[in-house]
Amino acid sequence: MDPTSQTDETHHLAQEHSDDHDHQLARKHTDDDDHHHHHSPQTTDPFSILLQPIQWLQMLSSQINPSFIFGVVLVYGLSQGFSGSFFKVVTDYYWKDVQKVQPSVVQLYIGLYYIPWVMKPVWGILTDVFPVKGYRRRPYFVLAGVLGVASSLMVALNGNLSAVTALIFLVGATAAMAIADVTIDACIAKNSIEIRSLASDLQSLCAFCSSAGALVGYSTSGFFVHHLGAQGALGVLAIPPVLVTVLGFMIYEERTTRLPSQKKRAVGKVVVAVKGMYKTIKFPQVWKPSLYMYLSLALSLSTHEGMFYWYTDPKAGPAFSQEFMGIIYAIGAMASIVGVLIYHKTLKDYPFRTLIFFSQLLYSISGMLDLIFIFRWNLGLGIPDSFFVIMEECVSRIVSRLRWMPMIVLSTRLCPLGIEGTFFALLMCIDSLGALSAKWGGGMLLHLLRVTRSDFSNLWLVVFIRNVLRFSTLCLIFLVPTADQSEVLVPSDLLTNSTSAVDEEEDHESLELVPKKETVRV
Repeated sequence: MDPTSQTDETHHLAQEHSDDHDHQLARKHTDDDDHHHHHSPQTTDPFSILLQPIQWLQMLSSQINPSFIFGVVLVYGLSQGFSGSFFKVVTDYYWKDVQKVQPSVVQLYIGLYYIPWVMKPVWGILTDVFPVKGYRRRPYFVLAGVLGVASSLMVALNGNLSAVTALIFLVGATAAMAIADVTIDACIAKNSIEIRSLASDLQSLCAFCSSAGALVGYSTSGFFVHHLGAQGALGVLAIPPVLVTVLGFMIYEERTTRLPSQKKRAVGKVVVAVKGMYKTIKFPQVWKPSLYMYLSLALSLSTHEGMFYWYTDPKAGPAFSQEFMGIIYAIGAMASIVGVLIYHKTLKDYPFRTLIFFSQLLYSISGMLDLIFIFRWNLGLGIPDSFFVIMEECVSRIVSRLRWMPMIVLSTRLCPLGIEGTFFALLMCIDSLGALSAKWGGGMLLHLLRVTRSDFSNLWLVVFIRNVLRFSTLCLIFLVPTADQSEVLVPSDLLTNSTSAVDEEEDHESLELVPKKETVRV
């Protein structure tokens, strides 16, 4: 969007390599790149195919500190993948069965979940320029963990919460995920800039871990809702934040010898970061793709709650059970992994504009499957509801991943060195605003067309309008650059004059995720 401890001895050894070892290491990186970018003739062996993910992780760990790779797996796999998917299903049932809220209102509530994600630039500034007792990353992992545990348990253990109170605690749970995410994302953005050839690999790793975690979360969510109830199942969400808290104590990070104790100095660094973001966002190479990413998300109105209520309605809909709803989403998570693999194996070398255009086109076409299902045309073709909805979910998830992956890689390409964490958080904030707009826009459309807990007669019209807006996004493709995914889009010296002094001070304060002699490769 970390944590095996790295001993001081290992850190010192990493900085005391001989010139001969450096030469061998550079040759090893070249060999790794050649192996990574060219197909091996042995990949037809089934055993070799099974070993490829392990070899891929070994390749990443040889060029980037293994603690960082493990941290990505933990935060994206458990905190985001598992918790995010589990949270989605359980809270849907919580609002429907415990609070008994209308679908249009739930969409408005869910839109508020995005507020902590919209605030990612704030979290980014905090992690970049406000160390706590000399540490820039550890305290924020601890904060995220404590907040997540407290918020989840408050909802799970209190049976008579009002809708507003429950909403506040659920927003607190999403805030915990967002803080952990922005902390690891700052590290990802930095490594993507310093080792450009691995940017796509890092995003593939994030997406793969997120999809794998989501698979587990979706697979178990229906079981827990059925046996513990929607409210009791929310208690399970307290487990991942506990591990995130432990991560804050375990992750290796150098304690800064010069603490930014002076308030003036801290404020000065915030001003520099804000000015840097403003200067960068004014670049046409930056604001145009940023605008496209926002509009492509905002115009794809969310109809999730209307579809969810219809899925589980015993009269108007197919009346899917709690366990089967979890299975649908779990299979969808597996399809997301397939989407990541397709991108990683075949699409990461295509230009941004070409890839995003065709993925958006497929995304628009795939939305028509919802209309087929609502009208029950699948039954006329002899396709059972259960089979059709799983097929539709798989297609939707694969296409969504193919659409999302290049936009994330593009976001890392737009970050200037020096404020990469803060600016990447700003771009993710823009994306969250797009998702919030889609949720609220969809909720208002559901309300205007009178789609309720029991009346779904206009649900087809809501979905049709959503699909038309998806197609309209294709007219905005000119905002996306034609550059390849490995090209530099933002000049490396963009913020040199304004941040050089700050960068000099920060050299000893950064989290050492990459041994210094490995940060720059040719």
